[in-house]
Amino acid sequence: MLEGSFYTVLQSQAAAENYAALLSLNAAHPVFEGHFPGQPVVPGVCMMQTIQESLERCLQCKVQLQKANIMKFLVLIDPVVQPQVNVELKYALQPENTVKVTAAIKHEGTVFMKFQGTFKISN
Repeated sequence: MLEGSFYTVLQSQAAAENYAALLSLNAAHPVFEGHFPGQPVVPGVCMMQTIQESLERCLQCKVQLQKANIMKFLVLIDPVVQPQVNVELKYALQPENTVKVTAAIKHEGTVFMKFQGTFKISN
């Protein structure tokens, strides 16, 4: 779980299959010691985990990635230069305990990551 150590949720709102949150990134997190020393970059796996945790927060249940149709990393995030990002989700519950999700991590017109895929709701 990255929330609370890698990032902190500053604001969030959920309404009608939409979720938006403003996150503060922790530039002092140990992951940046290896990725990369002197030039920190948010790892793609951390961006994906942030999307998953945001969906879990919204649905209030655990989910597991089932399929990623689109996963594009468009701009690197340096947590020193860009200490806050927005996560935006649109989702739709599907049969068989699945959730279709379209998500983006962005801030002030810059889109860092786009995602489209399916998660399975864990029982």
